[in-house]
Amino acid sequence: MLNVIASVDGSTVVDGVSGPLGTPADKLVFSALRASADVILAGSATVTAENYRPPRTSAVQQELRTARGQRHKPRIAVVSGSLRFSLDAELFSEPAERPIVVTTTDADPRRLAAVRERADVVTAGNAGTVDLRRALAELRAEGSLVLCEGGSALNGYLVGDDLVDEVNLSVAAVLAGGNGPRLAAGGADVLHGLSLAHLWESDGMLMARYVTDR
Repeated sequence: MLNVIASVDGSTVVDGVSGPLGTPADKLVFSALRASADVILAGSATVTAENYRPPRTSAVQQELRTARGQRHKPRIAVVSGSLRFSLDAELFSEPAERPIVVTTTDADPRRLAAVRERADVVTAGNAGTVDLRRALAELRAEGSLVLCEGGSALNGYLVGDDLVDEVNLSVAAVLAGGNGPRLAAGGADVLHGLSLAHLWESDGMLMARYVTDR
């Protein structure tokens, strides 16, 4: 499942981050999707730019998760073939809430050893390219609902490999200009049909839920 936000002219960021595009209604959807997920998947560049932290859930959300047979909080999974990110980031600061790092089988051994001290590791793929299909199969040990929050390159490869079954798209009622990335870039050229399942509007922002035609 993808969760993405964009301006009307297609930019997913303003000054390098997505926050300025959001509205209170969009943030409610964002929070609800996170609260329902078993794993929150994101590329290392997105995790760094957006300053990801260990996930938080309210007492009510934790009760609902427990009733559904889920962990009390979703786990964050960081995708990186190079492992070039800071282990001093807040995401890696809580031993009780270790994130998962998804990398390749031939990642640098010394760097991988350092990562293992702060995170659980899933290896899939080689030559600097993560095998997302295999990685998702491994992540299903944490639960069946994987929520991807980008960035655009990770989204693009998931789309290209036909690994997306749902898209939650928020379109902010703004024009952003600039050279911001699109929702999905990279991966194979494909044409997957989608069906509109829900559509909401709040203060000009459109929030749509699409499911992939199978």
